[in-house]
Amino acid sequence: MSSIARDLLRRHRLTATEYRRMGEVGILRADARVELIEGEIIDMTPTGSRHAGVVRHIARLFERAIGDSAVVSIQSPVSLSDRSEPEPDIALLSPRTDFYKSAHPRPADVLLIVEVADASLRYDRQVKVPLYARHGVTEVWIVDLERNVLTQYRDPEGERYRTATSLAELAAVELAALPGVRLDLRGVFRD
Repeated sequence: MSSIARDLLRRHRLTATEYRRMGEVGILRADARVELIEGEIIDMTPTGSRHAGVVRHIARLFERAIGDSAVVSIQSPVSLSDRSEPEPDIALLSPRTDFYKSAHPRPADVLLIVEVADASLRYDRQVKVPLYARHGVTEVWIVDLERNVLTQYRDPEGERYRTATSLAELAAVELAALPGVRLDLRGVFRD
């Protein structure tokens, strides 16, 4: 589509309420791998076995390291705004007695988001990281399965993070929101 056509076309942007309703009435299949980003329904890349295994591995490490200090959420929605409801691979959330049964977590509830990326690396870096920054998510990790590198983004400012640190040698990684909690990630990239 040309830039002129993009400028002339009006798009109907969905709200999170409309998006959820589409799922409730069956317009979106229950197993559809989609997420709402800035009012648009975006297809998520299929999950390969390595991707799924790394998500499970990191989630297990989090559960062991943090105990009751946070809720570990796996591939579940985070309501960033009325028009964005991504489903990050892992989100660490502030503890709540209802475990977010009454409503999806909001940006203030998020301690850390982890996106595991292989085919989605460019999308995660260029679309999701700025989206998380814009909504004040304090820390985001991108786990790059192609290069076996973890990049930590911290200190959101506008649509970017002031600090981005790439780690190829994984060992004890600290969580900004949970001082004193260290996660030993040494085996994450091994098959």
